[in-house]
Formats: sequence, structure tokens, C-alpha cells
Amino acid sequence: MNCWKIINFNKEYGITRLYLQSFLFGLLAFIILYVPLSIKHGTTDMSKSGILPFIVMVCCLPLIHSFMHILPLIMMNKRARLIYKRNTIFFPIINYYTKKHLTKKASLLAAGTPTILITIPGVTAAYLFSEFYVYFLIFTSAHIAITFTDFIYIFYIAKAPRQSFIENRNNEFTILIQNEKKSAG
Repeated sequence: MNCWKIINFNKEYGITRLYLQSFLFGLLAFIILYVPLSIKHGTTDMSKSGILPFIVMVCCLPLIHSFMHILPLIMMNKRARLIYKRNTIFFPIINYYTKKHLTKKASLLAAGTPTILITIPGVTAAYLFSEFYVYFLIFTSAHIAITFTDFIYIFYIAKAPRQSFIENRNNEFTILIQNEKKSAG
């Protein structure tokens, strides 16, 4: 295997810049989603009974998001491990690493699963439940902010060669390509 590209988000973008861009991406998503849904739902009274489940779900969101990355790997019988770091009081950092390298398709599936299983149902729930739509929108926008780095990851992997493999270790991922077999002749 030859290394095609190594991407380390912390070194390439900077952690502060990533956090700022993630926040702005989530804020923009909230604004874009809030305007049409507030027009659709009108001036309905917001139920205050949804605040406690909302707070619990937002606190559990990083763990749920990481589990959604690992779910397709479990279904494909790939081994992965979670690494839990607590740099701040409110936001733990949870990373997952695979024991072996993954194919391009498997990596794209693992990176896109949280968007499919959390964001899309969150927007749908905000559309369907008028009393709780603001809670669902805030939750979905927070999740969109968390998935910002996943979108960058998907962007890099989509540009990789078709038969490439992806290795995810030590806060970076490596795109590998297979050596071409040379014929003896």
C-alpha cells in the first residue's frame, strides 16, 4: 500500500478555526431551517414540557453521534474502538478508530450515517410536531454543527481514487492506494 494523502484536521485547519466554522455552520443551518418552519407552524405555543428531554438529548449528542459512526462498522463486522477525551466540562471529544483500513465505500457510509440517522429525522420531526419544532431545530442544528468535520472528511474521501483504502488513526486519516503489480518480464 502506498500513501496517497494524510489529512490531520487539527494541523491543517486548526482546532479553533474548526470550532468556529462548525458553530457558524450550525447557526446558518438553524436560520435556514427556522424561517420556513416558523412560517409553516405560525405562532403556535411552544410546550415547555420538552425542555428536560431536549437538555438530556443535547448532552448525549456527541456520544450518539459517535455511535452512529460505529453502527455501520458493527453491521459490516469491522472492529472499531471509541476514545473518550474530556477537554472541557460541557463538550467531550469522542473519536473512533478502526483496527484495519476500510474501503472508500465503507468510509463514506460510516461518515454519512449520523447525517442520515439523526439530522434527517430531526428535520422531519421539526416539520411534524408544531409544539416542539424549536427544540427539534436546535437539536438538529447542533448536530449539523457537529457533522461539519464529517462533511470535510466526506469531501476528501470522495476525491480519493476509486480503489483506495482509508485508515483512521491518531486524529488523522490516511488515504492508501494499492501498489500496482509489476509483471516480471
